[in-house]
Parts: sequence; structure tokens; C-alpha cells
Amino acid sequence: MSLNLECIIGLEVHAQMSTKTKMFCGCDNDAWNKAPNVTVCPVCMGHPGTLPVVNAEAVTKAVRTSLALGCTVASDCHFDRKHYFYPDLPSGFQISQYDFPLSKAGSVAYELRDGSGNVTSERVCRITRLHMENDAGKLTHRSTGLTAGRGSKTLCDYNRAGTPLMEIVTEPDLRSAAEAVAFAQELRRILIAVDASEADMFKGMMRFDASISLREVGTEKLNPRSEIKNLNSFKSLEKALQYEEKRLRSLWEKEGGPLKGSITVGWMDEEEKTRLLRDKETADDYRYFPEPDIPPLHFASKELQAIKAQLPKLPKELRDHYLSLGLDSKQAMQVMDDTALRSVFDAIYTKTKDGKRTVSLVLTQLLGFLNAANKAIGDGPDATELLELVEAIDAGTISGNAGKDVMEKMVATGKSAKDIIAAEGMQQISDDGVIEALVKQAIAANPKAIASWKAGKEAALGAIVGWVMKESKGQANPGKVNAMLKKQLS
Repeated sequence: MSLNLECIIGLEVHAQMSTKTKMFCGCDNDAWNKAPNVTVCPVCMGHPGTLPVVNAEAVTKAVRTSLALGCTVASDCHFDRKHYFYPDLPSGFQISQYDFPLSKAGSVAYELRDGSGNVTSERVCRITRLHMENDAGKLTHRSTGLTAGRGSKTLCDYNRAGTPLMEIVTEPDLRSAAEAVAFAQELRRILIAVDASEADMFKGMMRFDASISLREVGTEKLNPRSEIKNLNSFKSLEKALQYEEKRLRSLWEKEGGPLKGSITVGWMDEEEKTRLLRDKETADDYRYFPEPDIPPLHFASKELQAIKAQLPKLPKELRDHYLSLGLDSKQAMQVMDDTALRSVFDAIYTKTKDGKRTVSLVLTQLLGFLNAANKAIGDGPDATELLELVEAIDAGTISGNAGKDVMEKMVATGKSAKDIIAAEGMQQISDDGVIEALVKQAIAANPKAIASWKAGKEAALGAIVGWVMKESKGQANPGKVNAMLKKQLS
């Protein structure tokens, strides 16, 4: 008879802070797509005699994140040296925080959703701590063609060495891969909302170490765990946890119990399985001691209160805001999870004050035309250009239907609404005299429709309006056509 086992998961999340310079030196913090070893200096390369200087902007961003997560920021904290030896760590130690981290004891509320985006339940994951540290470099393993596997040569790129990181450690409150992903997604939204990190996982700005263990349901003991290192996407986080849970369950049945000791494994994306790396390290292995070259940090209560007062709306508040505008749950998440899309949506709503119209303009029309053209939101018209189109519609320069054609051409050509309207001769006809003449022609050309309308069939009026719009090539102001037509018929 199989035992009733539950899955226990905790995460360590590493997020690169969006600062101009690195954590302890003045080197460029943007290493993406740069030639190897061009954004380095003696400090981030760990040369003897160099002294680190703390990046104040990084500290502020870490404090903002701590407060957004509901953590208590320590009035005093310090940096520590964490020793390990690997080619991508030029100094032989990482400057991190151990016994006195920046903040402790927060929480993140998150939602589980079904395939349609509907909320099925709400959960809370506690945050153990948030501390600051610098990143290591990047290793590239190359094969000479004579050997298989990881290759016979390792190249070191230190552009990323010294990058400012936040490490956010959770309590073991997650009970499935789905919960871990939902929590991580909500955490990413918070990091972006408070402008602490771009959290672009494609660029390696957000990575996960996931610890997973099993225990019998109803027990409280935490058994030895398997730590999965360096997961760089939500997909890999989910698949790695699902695989490791299945593997641990099989081992439990085979061995009659949990792991004998904690281990560290690596996730192999191509093979979709884990590989044993080593036994799990302990704090003693890292030989922590206070960093002698960096003075302790002190935060005054007034300083923290000022930072907290400046926090923007957090994801939950934003969700409620978009739902109040008439968006459904899926649309609200769509806007929240794409900062470029949210910028456009918010700009259009601020102008129109109409949630339904903004959804139509941005989520239906704009995204529809972009998808058809195989373009991303950043490749199409920006908020300023779209506002020009909205103003043209509101001013009566073009009709709403003509506005769709203009937007499609804006996406296809990159031209402005003003230039397209002028070049295509799409200006809406609003002159009363011209519209009156068109209406009289419509009445004369549609005697059957007129008779039907007089017999009480209101829909017949639409056919007459359609005739006017066709004759004017869609340029007649439909509101004025309706009003003029009713006036003439009465």
C-alpha cells in the first residue's frame, strides 16, 4: 500500500537589480550581447589591493523590494564573504549577506488559475529573508570535436561578475510545481512594479534554485531535500520540480523513506531530467565572515518610511484596478504582465476614461493587427502615436470605422495617423450642407427602405445610412447622417 506523501517546496530567487553600474564598482551593469570581458575593472575582477564601494541605488532598490514584500528591514546589517572556488568567481569569494541580511519575514499572496485564466484559489508564501550580493561571471563549455559531453575547454566571461543581485528566500510553503510557478510569476510582477529589476529571464535577470522534499501527510518534519540549481524560466522551474517530485516518490517506494541527506542536482533542459552534482553544502562549507572592506549599513526609520510612501501600486492593487475598468481576469493579467502593453493601455485609458473602448482599441484592434503582421507591441505605434489617432476620431476628423483602417496602416507602414489620413483622403465629412445633400439623395434612391421605416421597421433606417456611407466612401459622419436623416423624414 502506497503512502500518502506531500510535496514540500521552497525557492531561492536571484534577481538582477536594474542599476546603471555594478554592485561594488562603476562598471556598466548591462552585459547583454556585449563582447566578452569588456565591462570589467580591477574591482569586479577581484584584483589584490582593490576596494569595493557599495552601489547606493542597488541598496535602495533592495529596500523597496523588501517593503513591497512586507519584510522588516533591519536597522543595521552588514556584508559577508562567502567563500567558494570556481572559475567564474575571480576573487575566490562572493560578497553576500549571511547572519545579518537586509530584511526578513515577509509574504507574497498569489493566485492559482485554470486554463482559462480564472482564479481557482488563493495562497500565501512566506518570505524568510532578502539579502544583497554580487553575481559571478559566465562559463561557456566548448568541445574540441575530440570529446563529447560538456567539452574540453571552458571559456570565462566576467562581464556579469559583480552584477547586483537580490536573493529572495522563501519558507517551504509551496506544495506543487504549479504553486511554485504561480508564486514566482507574482514575485516577478512585484519586482517589475517597484522598478527593482527588469526580471527578464531570457537575459538571465531572474533565476531560481528550487528545493524539494517529501513527507508523510500529517507530519511536520522536514526531510532531506533535493536542491535544483539555476532554473532560468517558469517552464524549466515547473518541469524540473515535476520530474524531481516523481523521482523522489519512486525513491521513497524503493528505499522505504526519504533521502538520506540533502543533495544538489542540475536540470538538463534538453533531456528534461536532473543530474546529481554534489552533496548539499552547509554554511560551514562557505566559511562566512564579515566583509572587512565594507562598513555596516544603517537605515533610519524616517528613511524607510519615506521609501515606503513612494511605492507604486503593487500587482494585486493593479489587478483590482483593471478589473474595475471592465477587463476580465485574463485581460487584466495580459496587461499587467507586459510593461510595454500596460504603458500603451494606461495612456489610452487616461485619455478616453472609457475601459471598454480602451480594451477595443488596444487589446482587440492593436494586438490583432500586430499579431497579423507578426510584430510585437514595441514594433508598432507607441502610446503618443495612438493618442494622435484617438484625438482624430474624437475630433470627428475620421470615423471610428475609418480609425481601424488607419491603425492597421500604422502597424503595417510605421507612418503616423496624421500622415495616413492626409495621404488617403480619409477626413470625415461633417459639413451639414454636404451631409444634407447626401441624405436627400439616399431618400430618393431608397423608396422601399423609406416605406419600410414609415411602416415601423426601425432597421430600415440602417440601410439608408449604409447607402450614404458607401456613397461617401465611409467619410460621412455617421452620427450627423442619422440625425439629418431623421430630421428630413420627420
